[in-house]
Amino acid sequence: MTDPRVNDYIDALPEWQQDICRRVRALVHEADPEIEETIKFTNRPYFVLQGNVCALLATKDHVNVFLYDGAIVPDPHGIITAGHDNKTGRMISIYRDDPINAPALVELLRHIIANNRAGGWRKIKQGAGKAERGAGKVKKAASG
Repeated sequence: MTDPRVNDYIDALPEWQQDICRRVRALVHEADPEIEETIKFTNRPYFVLQGNVCALLATKDHVNVFLYDGAIVPDPHGIITAGHDNKTGRMISIYRDDPINAPALVELLRHIIANNRAGGWRKIKQGAGKAERGAGKVKKAASG
């Protein structure tokens, strides 16, 4: 579902940034047609489905696509450009005339959406931490 306020945000940008934002927006909806758009923090376009999926932020010389993945979604194609050690999300910076690796971006978005549907990255990380702690207890018991 599209939000006219996102149109307003994109329409106010220089043409090259509009092109990037429209392409990313289309890929977000390709990843899952149930994605909803909204505006958060006064004017930032967010794409949500059972939690934040991603957001757009145009800067002077590029567009940032913020990925709300808890830094747990694999990036085998190396398209994530920053935030590798961030605990809540990472980003892809797209500069003028940069190609967008559409299949890789859609794959990342689908993984984030699947995680959201499974309770979100915080729940998944919490479950992984419990499993690791449990495995440590099993090792201690086996060696003791």
